[in-house]
Order: sequence, then structure tokens, then C-alpha cells
Amino acid sequence: SRRALASLAVPPQAFQSAHPCMRLLPGLSLGGFLMSALLARSVNAAAAARRLPASTCGRAAAALPRLLASPAMGSRRCSGLRMADQSAVAEAPAPPAPVPLPTNANEQLLRIRHSTAHVMAMAVQRLYKDARVTIGPWIEKGFYYDFDRPEPFAEKDLRRIKKEMDKLIGLKLPFRREELSFDEAKARIEAADEPYKLEILDSIVAKDPDAPITIFHIGEPGKANWWDLCAGPHVEHTGQLPKDAIELESIAGAYWRGDEARPMLQRIYGTAWESAEQLAEHRRIGEEAKRRDHRAIGKQLRLFSIQQEAGGGLVFWHPRGARVRRLMEDFWREAHTAGGYELLYTPHMASLDLWKTSGHFDFYADGMFDQMEVEGAQYQIKPMNCPFHVLTYKDEKRSYRDLPLRWAELGTVYRYERSGTLNGLFRVRGFTQDDAHIFCLPEQLADEIQGVLDLTETILTKFGFTEYEVMLSTRPDKAVGSDEIWDKATSALREALGAKGWEYDVDEGGGAFYGPKIDIKIRDAIGRLWQCSTIQCDFNLPQRFGLEYVSPDGGREQPIMLHRAIFGSLERFFGVLIESTAGDFPFWLAPTQLRLLPVSDDYRPYCDAAVARLKAAGIRAEVDPGGRSVGKQIKVANQDKVPILSVVGEAEVGANALKLEMRKGGELGELPLERAIEVLAAAAEKAVEPIEAL
Repeated sequence: SRRALASLAVPPQAFQSAHPCMRLLPGLSLGGFLMSALLARSVNAAAAARRLPASTCGRAAAALPRLLASPAMGSRRCSGLRMADQSAVAEAPAPPAPVPLPTNANEQLLRIRHSTAHVMAMAVQRLYKDARVTIGPWIEKGFYYDFDRPEPFAEKDLRRIKKEMDKLIGLKLPFRREELSFDEAKARIEAADEPYKLEILDSIVAKDPDAPITIFHIGEPGKANWWDLCAGPHVEHTGQLPKDAIELESIAGAYWRGDEARPMLQRIYGTAWESAEQLAEHRRIGEEAKRRDHRAIGKQLRLFSIQQEAGGGLVFWHPRGARVRRLMEDFWREAHTAGGYELLYTPHMASLDLWKTSGHFDFYADGMFDQMEVEGAQYQIKPMNCPFHVLTYKDEKRSYRDLPLRWAELGTVYRYERSGTLNGLFRVRGFTQDDAHIFCLPEQLADEIQGVLDLTETILTKFGFTEYEVMLSTRPDKAVGSDEIWDKATSALREALGAKGWEYDVDEGGGAFYGPKIDIKIRDAIGRLWQCSTIQCDFNLPQRFGLEYVSPDGGREQPIMLHRAIFGSLERFFGVLIESTAGDFPFWLAPTQLRLLPVSDDYRPYCDAAVARLKAAGIRAEVDPGGRSVGKQIKVANQDKVPILSVVGEAEVGANALKLEMRKGGELGELPLERAIEVLAAAAEKAVEPIEAL
């Protein structure tokens, strides 16, 4: 390569500054540079021999990218921004097909996870005699167990524990159920010196004095074995646990009973599956989830922050993130207005008496901040919007002719969360709910629920979420409202889901005490489910506040109230959106849609003028601030995940045009500025990629 460069008798820097194609190809490889240089030397020689004008030489040099892209020049494609080896892309093996991962609805998997938790606890107590056990449930992706031990566990301990677990699995020890009286169980627990188990035993009896007390043993009768208070279920013996599908993942702290005043325990998390292939897929998804962590991407893309000086769990939306939020809010308002909703704005606080009337002070006091005193009266910062909408309804006399009323609000609420539970945008103390309440007649309920489902689908689809898991939850044992109204409401929910054609599961007895509900989880780009949307019937608040309407016969009737949210909260939904897209937002939602990259400051005035016209058309465009090479500008734009880039040099200025390239691959080509504005504006309006708007 050096000999080839020397044969050109010109340093690369001089060649790059002399030829526009090299200025526009900062990512050109050495081989590409040599090919370009040799071609350019030939062009220059021909021009000198034939006395061609300089403009002809310039046009020939500018044509080099097309020459390099032609079949005769091999398989390298050279664009205005970067080169991609097409043959390498074509020959790259396709990624393996995802392995379907079962859930705990699979009873065998649930048994595996529960039994593995017990085996882990047994292994821990065999290895660390000073460890006391507390609780060890199965969870969505595996299991955990909490231990009280003087010395902290380290990562190396996980390997040692797993090795001991493998031994126990190899012994094929049986799981045995035993039912005891309260006194027998208490005596055994005291003999084992397990105070946490004693507290669990007391709580079981306090909740239900007639509840059976059961323990599960691991091991043969009469031999050394391990046992724990447990209702099951379990596998038959440890040999049924697939050791190559089990992994201990992490160590965390957890307060006993979630109470900060109680001892801090050590929690060991693990995962268990039916096969090694499922475990490998779980790992793959886990690694992908780390890459998509919204906290890291939010910082990288300068979208939001949580400032500890202001306090934990309080979100600061930075300019780039605020642009996305504004787009989310604008679309939300447009969709609701089109769906027949009126928008409300309500206060951020209210008299404590309001929260006592609504029942929030009695039922949700732990999730509310402390009250403040105002002129001798107590006020509460709001944890929910519902009572404010109820008061708005109650403010004037209503007739059956007025119903249904659909009111929506982007209302910011504040809820107390322990500092240890805060998690980026997913668990915060202040957030904005996309709250709405519908007041309707019983005979209107099914149609209103259908309308909510349609609106939910419209909004979620706009943001790329098209796969859902739906759950219908029915009347619990303790509930308000008559059997008749519960039956009507539940039937209306079923009817609406049936008309929508959505599959759903039923959680019998899982409804709120004030009404049945539908919960919708959305599936993201890597297959994870996120709880977002909910529709809840409420027979409680209308009763507590004495809501009524004048019926056709002149009597007074109580309306049915529907609570519903689609995003859930703007903060949480934004976090899910960041992770699903890995921060690579669709064009219509990108904080910056187009960035112009001037070759030098000579072309900045043109870029500034072009950006002004683009912004006037509603396009979020900007100029690179400068002070760096075009190559560095491209690198920064890629890091910022700007979807469309345009290098601007002499040719673009002369033609009053922009050459647009999509960061994800593909070119829109060189377009007159007005045509470029037209294409980009159309793409944003239609929520499609610009290449689809050409």
C-alpha cells in the first residue's frame, strides 16, 4: 500500500483536499482510497493531455462514487457518507431464529422454578451454616430466595452454590409434602432457630386460622434432609431439574417484608428453564436488554435525567426528550379529540377531606406523600386524578341526555416510593398519567369499552406496538356494588373484547374491589411484555360522591364510571419506547430528523438558511455545530441516532439541493431543497420513513 501511495507522488492529505469525492468520503478505506486516487490521476492526466476544462475534471472526479459502486469496480458501494461492503452483508449468516420462551402459565416450568429455589436454599445452608432462610418464591423469569447472613455473599459464592446445587440435583432427592398442626410446625421452626419462618407461620394463621400448615422436605425420610414452610407445587425429585438450564444471576439487598425498619437481607436471584436452549435465549434477551437500557440511552442521547440534588424519582426532561414528549402529547390529544373526548386540567393538590371522601386516604395512604398545612387546613398533593374528574361531574346537574361524558387529562401525580424501588423512568415519584374517565349509562357501557379498545389500538400502533397480552379480571370476594351491576359490567367487557377479536385470559377474582377490569400488556421489539393500558369499571367513587343523573322517568340514577389509561404514564411509556427502539426512534418521532454536515464553514450560511426553511415546514433539522471533520460529524450524528444526514459542499450549494442519506441504510439521492422539504414533511405527517414518501 505504501509503494502504491508513493507511486502517486502525492500525499493522501493533498489528494483529499484537492478532490471533492474524497472530501465527501471520510470513511473510505485504504483500498478505496487507492482506487479513487488511481482513477483521479488518470482523469487528471487525460484532462491535461486533451486540455479539458477544470469543470470537466471536477465532474469526472465527482462521478467516482458511482464508478466505485458499479459491478465492474467490485462489490463495494461508496455513498456520500460511508461505504458498506455489500458482499459481506450478503454472506453474513442469518441470526438464529428466536427460541419461544414459556411463562409460568406452564405448570411444569413453575414447578421447576419453585423446586430450584428450594434446592438453592438447601445448598446455601449446607455451605454457609450461619445463613437463615426467609422466603423464596418463583417470579416471572425464575426465582429468588432471601437470606439473613452476617457476611455478604460475593459473586464467587454464586459459582460455589451452583456447584452444590448440581450435586443435589444429581442425587435425585425426593420432594415430600407433610401437613402439620400449628404447634408441631412452631416446635420444629423453633428447634431449627429460624425466626423468620416463625413470623411467616404466625402470619398464615392470623390470615386464616383454619389454613393447612404444610412443609416440603428434600430428601428421604429418616435421613438428613432440608425442609421449608411451603404450599407447593414441586417436581417429584431433584433429578427432574435440568441443571444445564439453571443459572444464578445476581445478588441484591431486600428489607424483610419490604419494611425499611426491618433487617436488610441478601437476595439471590436465579433463572430456570426447561432446556439449555431456553436458557441461552433468556441470556440473549438479557444481553440485548442491557444494550437497550433506557437509563444509559437516555443519558447518551441527552433525553432526560434524574437529578439527585432535586431528589430521587423526579424526572427532568431535556430539550431532545421534551421534543419527543411533545409529539406524544400532541398525537394523544388529537386522537382523543377525534374520539369524542373533552380535555380537562385540574389542580395538583386538594384538601385532605377530598381524599378521605374518595377513600384514597384509607386505602392508599402508604403511597401518598405527607400532608401540608395551609391556613390551618391540611392539603394533600394528588396521587391520582380521579376525584377531580368526579368533582367536575358533580359541579352541575346531569341528564341521561348528557351521557356519555368522556373526559381526558394529562395529569401529573405524585406517589411515595421507597428509594430502593426507584428505577429510571419505570418507577418514579412524580409522573404524568394519560388519565381519562367516562361517565355513562349501563346500556352504553359495552359501546364505550369498545371505543376505548379501538382508541388504545390506534395509539399503541402509532408507536409501533401491535402485539398485546390481554387479561380480564373479575369480581373478588370482597367488592362493592350489586351482583347485577357486576354481571353487566363483566359481560360488557367480554362483549367488547369479543367484538375486537382479541384473545384474552381471565383472572377469576382478580378484579379491583370497585369493579372488573381489562389490563393490556404490550410486547416490545425483543419480546418482553410491559403493563401499560388499563380499563376499569368503578362502582365505588360514584357511590361515595353521590353522583347521579336524571333518568327518562325523572328519577335519579347513578352513572357507571370507567377509568382508563393507554400510555399508563408518559414517563414509563417513554422508557419502554426507548428500550423497544434502542433509542432509534422512527422518523416522525426522532428528536432531530435531519442534520446538515457542512464540509467547511464556507457552506454554513447555506446550511443555516436551509435549516430555517426546513423548520418553517415543521421538520426538526439542525446544523452540526462545526469545529470537527466531516468524518467526526458523521460519527457524532450516528451516535445521536439522527435518521437523515446530509453532507453539504460546493455541489449542493451550487444546485440549491440536499443529498439525503438514511442512517439505517439507503439513499434518497440529491433533491432540490424544496423537494427535500416536501418529502420529509410528508414522511413526518404520514409517520413513514422518508424513502416511502418519495
